[in-house]
Amino acid sequence: MKATMKDVAKLAGVGVGSVSRVINNVPVKDSTRKKIESAIKELNYEPDIYARGLKMNKTSTIALILPTVWHPFFSEFAYHVESELEARDYKLYLCNSDGKSEKEYEYIQMVKQNKVDGIIGITYSEIDQYIFSSLPFVSIDRYFVEDVIYVTADNAEGGRMAAKELAKRGASHLAFIGGYQETPNETKNRRKYFEIEAQNLGIPCDTLNLLEPIEDLEKEVERFLTEHPTIDGIFTINDLAALDVIRIAEKLGKKVPEDIQVIGFDGLKMTRETNYLVTSIAQPLEEMAKAAVSLLLQVVEGKEVQRRTILPVSFQEGTTTKKVKDAAKIK
Repeated sequence: MKATMKDVAKLAGVGVGSVSRVINNVPVKDSTRKKIESAIKELNYEPDIYARGLKMNKTSTIALILPTVWHPFFSEFAYHVESELEARDYKLYLCNSDGKSEKEYEYIQMVKQNKVDGIIGITYSEIDQYIFSSLPFVSIDRYFVEDVIYVTADNAEGGRMAAKELAKRGASHLAFIGGYQETPNETKNRRKYFEIEAQNLGIPCDTLNLLEPIEDLEKEVERFLTEHPTIDGIFTINDLAALDVIRIAEKLGKKVPEDIQVIGFDGLKMTRETNYLVTSIAQPLEEMAKAAVSLLLQVVEGKEVQRRTILPVSFQEGTTTKKVKDAAKIK
């Protein structure tokens, strides 16, 4: 049978209140603390975090909602969130929602039931009716009708940066390829500002922007590239889409980067030590995770925080674009 606080108090020869104070790091006499800690060790006593959460209105746990753990971007973000929470003596619940709003709603209910102190969420589901400004919730990329806190990378600058880098490397016909969700989110700025920058540079730009879930990406990209044979510089919504586009382009007889240069978005690697999967506009994942955790814990503590945090992106050169000096030679 699992030991209780009463068992600890009986073995230590003290009151239950003294045991509670030791567990919650409230000062007691050194002699009392030693007796209680000895009893806890002997009985292998573990506090009931849910009961403590209900009593103290704090559980020292945070929930993280992800669309899927299979996407390396989300997995790496979860790693950084967990690391930052650990440094602050918090634990993490991971929700792999698979895009199901009912699963996300269950985690939101956990806040109301004092099972978790707050939520960090990457969600594209229709959960607006469950999200309100007083909920301890920090969103990543997505903004809601309510004035909810969110953290994002500078997607607009990322779009501009991709167009400039492709132009710098000799691309003369640009294209954006990607998917989108109907929910409002910052990732849409990648396409928007890529197109604006291409126009500013005086370079033609075509777009293949598909509503997710995409039924047949390969067919759509094949058709698009066939209809626009002069495209020689492509920016994709993320790095995984870039890998798909490269595979399809090579199937059509195009060489990357000789015939078509490709830039993705996210900055994915297989490991920290390896190169980027593709040339990419990299998001500052670790900084985004730290910012999200910091903001959420401040909200949990009842502090006022800024509602919108935008962090800088960076250009990371891989093997799917030409070197600038090589592009200059070709010109």
